[in-house]
Amino acid sequence: MCGNNMSVPLLTDAVTVPAGERETAAVIFLHGLGDSGHGWAESLSAIKLPHVKYICPHAPRIPVTLNMKMVMPAWFDLMGLSPDAPEDEAGIKKATDSIKSIIEHEVKNGIPANRIVLGGFSQGGALSLYTALTCQHKLAGVVGLSCWLPLHKTFPQAACGINKDISILQCHGEADPMIPVRFGTLTSEKLKSVVTPSKIQFKTYPGVMHSTNQEEMMAVKDFLEKVIPRV
Repeated sequence: MCGNNMSVPLLTDAVTVPAGERETAAVIFLHGLGDSGHGWAESLSAIKLPHVKYICPHAPRIPVTLNMKMVMPAWFDLMGLSPDAPEDEAGIKKATDSIKSIIEHEVKNGIPANRIVLGGFSQGGALSLYTALTCQHKLAGVVGLSCWLPLHKTFPQAACGINKDISILQCHGEADPMIPVRFGTLTSEKLKSVVTPSKIQFKTYPGVMHSTNQEEMMAVKDFLEKVIPRV
């Protein structure tokens, strides 16, 4: 599980927001189902730290079972949105390898792995959690917004262990009709069996649906300032 399949092509298809000064850290942020990296590049630009480069990849377009097999940007197939729904294990692992190849690329270009944060919203947040826990590089942290942990039944066994002490910020809207906040709570509980419980922050936002708000984005900014401070 900890191995890395380096034959996966790089996701060169990404929006990159360069740092305003010398780049000493990077945030790789993954959008949700049917979306692209553009909106998140804009949202992250609004809370930008000057020494951080933001990379917002675009997911490939694939047929999604949940949406009557319509072809749309998706990191992996979704069969359902309940904790017991069948999961696209092969697709999740393939997507994980793509994200790991972006991490490798940044490390080769001089950004240490422990200065890289993975993050994402909804399906992208799910993928960022799974990738961080199975990654063989020690990362700075993970941000999971309105999401869940894919293949949750395989944990803690599937975890690589190197990120046992990783800092995790999980945020969820309390009025989310797509991924109910209960799934966020279950995910947070599950994560405590995989990483040091004191490293997990789970914040919920009253009235927020399947989206984010200003307060949540400020929580993300505060988290980034803590885990990838200016050198």
